[in-house]
Amino acid sequence: MSDNDDIKVESDEEQPRFQSAADKRAHHNALERKRRDHIKDSFHSLRDSDPSLQGEKPQASWAQILDKATEYIQYMRRKNHTHQQDIDDLKQQNALLEQQVRTASRTSEPIVSCSPYQLLQPCQAHDQRMPGLPSPLLDRLCESVNCSTLRR
Repeated sequence: MSDNDDIKVESDEEQPRFQSAADKRAHHNALERKRRDHIKDSFHSLRDSDPSLQGEKPQASWAQILDKATEYIQYMRRKNHTHQQDIDDLKQQNALLEQQVRTASRTSEPIVSCSPYQLLQPCQAHDQRMPGLPSPLLDRLCESVNCSTLRR
């Protein structure tokens, strides 16, 4: 039974009348056993999905499982928040760099860097040819930023 499965509990209206109180009690006990098994399976699934509980003795208490799962969820939320901040920072940097490219292309100001890793940063000595950059790529780069000094 997976965690997403609903427990089907039969209502008194859908089932035939029991002949005795013992039959009714047996049916109720079976439904209760099914419910408890589902809860137990769900706790085992929760225990197995938490890295801090993997390899833990199978008899970890439900309280321990819930505590560790809560800690793990809080850790993952903090991690997701940090990643989202990093994404937002990178988006902001990209927007700034795109604005610099647009501004430089309008003013015909070369913004080519000497380092391939810093192509969008202003370079004090951009007249040096970039080592290791293939000539066709260098030509296209120079055309895109309107820079004639790299084509030496």
